[in-house]
Amino acid sequence: MCLAVPMRVVERDGFMARCEAKGIERAVSLFLLQHEDVGPGDHVMVHVGYAIQKMTAAEAQSAWALFDEILAADEEAHGGA
Repeated sequence: MCLAVPMRVVERDGFMARCEAKGIERAVSLFLLQHEDVGPGDHVMVHVGYAIQKMTAAEAQSAWALFDEILAADEEAHGGA
C-alpha cells in the first residue's frame, strides 16, 4: 500500500526541503511543486520523498488526526502486537 503523509517544511534549498512530521525529519524533493510558492512553515503532502501537493496546516492536522485514529484502532484490534 502506498501512502502520502503531510509534513511541514522546515528549510528550503532550491528544489530540496528539510521537512518534519511527528518529530521525524526527511529530505524532500520539491521538484513536482516547482511552480508553487513553498517555504518554511508551509505544509506539503509527501510521497516516496517527493512533495506532491501543498496543503494548509488545518488539512495536515486533519490528515494526522485520521492516521492517529486508524493506528489506535489497529492497535486495539491487535492487542498492541
